[in-house]
Amino acid sequence: MEYKLNSGNSDLDRLLGGGYEPRIITQFFGEPAGGKSTLCQMAAVSCLRSGKKVVYIDTEGFSTERFRQIAGDETDALVENLFLFEPLDFEEQGLMIGNAEQVLTSQEGGLIVMDSATALYRTDLERGQEALRALTRQMVCLLGLSRKYDLPVIITNQIYTDPGTNRVSGLGGNALEHISKVIVQVEKTDRRRRARLIKHRSREEGAVLDFIITQDGISTVDLP
Repeated sequence: MEYKLNSGNSDLDRLLGGGYEPRIITQFFGEPAGGKSTLCQMAAVSCLRSGKKVVYIDTEGFSTERFRQIAGDETDALVENLFLFEPLDFEEQGLMIGNAEQVLTSQEGGLIVMDSATALYRTDLERGQEALRALTRQMVCLLGLSRKYDLPVIITNQIYTDPGTNRVSGLGGNALEHISKVIVQVEKTDRRRRARLIKHRSREEGAVLDFIITQDGISTVDLP
């Protein structure tokens, strides 16, 4: 049976078909402050607790306080195996994805996280198709690392609303949608959040999970 990384929440594991699948990209997209970064840090802590290394590329500012809340008393021990990259621009983001392999070559890696894959891309949109091609190359590189080292990749993505159809999707167009084999939309309503399965290779699309953000991660709730 194929190993899948525990998400840190059993209900989320079920939504994902047993956890985060290796050798593919799982994408969370949604509006800001929806809980995407919390889901990423929960996955990172879960992987670190298994004894494997985590490559974490954060383009929006890694919250050490949030990591400490989720990791709890194990924080100091777990952080030793967390390899954090914080690119300042879109070009540097590509370079750091390449540098991540140096960690995976010398260490036993269990997860790559990129939070967010498109925040710096959005600042480079004036380059048009050239920027989109660069983003696609970066995601192909991440996918290549996931396959070469047999580990899951999690990315977060910002939201895009098509002005013609009002269709909501992740930023980056069809290329990013195609390369992500699991896609989950995170919706925000007041204090509550909803994770909606948009794409999956073996699960029925449209399944939902309602949750709230808590001190140490998330807690699932039943909505009326």
